[in-house]
Amino acid sequence: MAFPPQFLEEIRSRVSLADLIGRRTKLTKKGREHSGLCPFHNEKTPSFTVNEEKGFYHCFGCGANGDLIEFVMQTEGVGFPEAIERLAGIAGLAMPIERPEDREQQKRAATLHEAMELAAKWFSSQLAAPSGTGARQYLERRQVSSEAIDTFRLGHASSSRTALKEALIARGVTEATLIEGGLVIKPDDGRDSYDRFRDRLIFPISDRRGRVIAFGGRALGDAPAKYLNSPETPLFHKGHVLYNMASARQKAFDAGNIIVAEGYMDVIALSEAGFSQSVAPLGTAITEDQLKILWHMAAEPIMCLDGDEAGWRAALRAAERSLPLLKPGFSLRFALLPKGVDPDDLIRDQGPEAMRQVLETASPLSEILWRKETDNRPVDTPERKAALERSLYALCDQMTDATVQGHYRNYFKDRLWTAFRAQRSTPQKPYGGGQSGNRFGRFANQRTDSHRNSPSQLKSRGAVTTGRGEELLVLTVINHPEIIENYFDEFAGLQLKAPHLDRLLRSIIDIAAIESSLDYEAMAHHLAKRKLSEQVKVIERAVTTSLDWFADPSAAYEDALSGWRHILARHKRDGLEKDLQLAERQLGDEATAENMDRLKLAKQTLQDAAGNEADLDGFGLASGRKNDI
Repeated sequence: MAFPPQFLEEIRSRVSLADLIGRRTKLTKKGREHSGLCPFHNEKTPSFTVNEEKGFYHCFGCGANGDLIEFVMQTEGVGFPEAIERLAGIAGLAMPIERPEDREQQKRAATLHEAMELAAKWFSSQLAAPSGTGARQYLERRQVSSEAIDTFRLGHASSSRTALKEALIARGVTEATLIEGGLVIKPDDGRDSYDRFRDRLIFPISDRRGRVIAFGGRALGDAPAKYLNSPETPLFHKGHVLYNMASARQKAFDAGNIIVAEGYMDVIALSEAGFSQSVAPLGTAITEDQLKILWHMAAEPIMCLDGDEAGWRAALRAAERSLPLLKPGFSLRFALLPKGVDPDDLIRDQGPEAMRQVLETASPLSEILWRKETDNRPVDTPERKAALERSLYALCDQMTDATVQGHYRNYFKDRLWTAFRAQRSTPQKPYGGGQSGNRFGRFANQRTDSHRNSPSQLKSRGAVTTGRGEELLVLTVINHPEIIENYFDEFAGLQLKAPHLDRLLRSIIDIAAIESSLDYEAMAHHLAKRKLSEQVKVIERAVTTSLDWFADPSAAYEDALSGWRHILARHKRDGLEKDLQLAERQLGDEATAENMDRLKLAKQTLQDAAGNEADLDGFGLASGRKNDI
């Protein structure tokens, strides 16, 4: 909604900028301004100033600046409307109401919110009552701590048909409100209404502001459905909500990632193990709205799924749902657990570190899509190879962002060429032969070598070595983060062969997507938070020749940018040369007009790129060096 200017001015007049920022960092008043350590980057000498009179803040170290609203948006990871709502709460102002019907709707929503909060408190009290013994015993078996019970506000619904209904009506809630909120069910045949949740462990579901809007219930006895959620209501639309999203939002903002588990208990287990930035969809496949919510929290949410058929199907549904929404720097990663193991099992049996390793080795979306089309698929004839190529490019057609689609086409083209080349060098078994592999052997700790006996199946690309170019592309951006601000799409679209460099690149993209005005110290701080400092040191030790000086932090930005663009052009040229080689081989295999056109296009593209390397005139002068690369 549009906020009246006078309402925004009233907020600014009531909320002290210095007091608001003072909640995050200690400020010292100096004349008309306040100063202190910047809350946006790690520093030892104060470079952050607040001008209460003019209503803005500015950091001379990292460049962060803005007003009240911008500060809330940056520090709490929320959008403009939510920032206004939070500031209005601090100011003691009611949010503006635009139309009479909006006013009536807000009144009804407020009544429903009150009813849901009363229900949450009642369910919580019942967990501690004698009737909650079975629920408490279940939580003890699952080793859920009392702290987690309080944090997640777990409760219990007794087996009585009307216990909740009677308790809330006694507190002034009308039966109509209980029905509208999905707390009780009114039969169509005119019989009396009754409680929806009976003999179940209760999980309150909150909106982005932490207000209870629905409930989930796990059956403690025999029931047709193991889990039961509230129905769609004026407050609750399950495709627009994630379990624990209010609590996880700030923690995801701090951690730089968000974990998506399968259910309530998975989220609780992950949170107790130290992964409090965990959420879950509500009994359905991930929706487009939920993906957008996740991307507001982190650039590459990690889908943490069970390593069984159901988990694999959930991974594929999420992957396919994301394709039209992909954009540079925003994707998904997939951490599939060992077969038959859920997060709770893994954490209890092997500890949080085992879970951390699974999360850190999560597969990118591109790998999941490749496996989707190639697992157990014979490609021992030209027609089958063509069918595979068509199915992969059909996935690309679903991507609406042209840049992302182009890089995926190049990625699949490279994988196909590598796979088919390896296949041609291996003697073929008779048609129809070969042993199918285990799809899940390639996830987590279930790796097997069963595919080695099946040359008619595509093999995943093995370990590759990387040249100096890939290391320089990453290291230069680490030491000169200003580059990524102006060349984000080019950097995000890089396809690096070395897995450790690719993981580092994805982390840098995550950081750049969240943080603004990054400098060398800020980038180093955020990489250290992700425990990547040692990995950076390994790259620094590898890049030691005299020609690599432009990647050093001491180099002038102009020289670093020129050197980086030159290496980037070489990297792209190498890819185009591979495309040309592939086109030549395709024409050699099948001398068709289509393959001849491919060859001509590949040659022309390579020729066009030949003159696009960075202009190196004056290279090194800004750093006091001669022109040298």
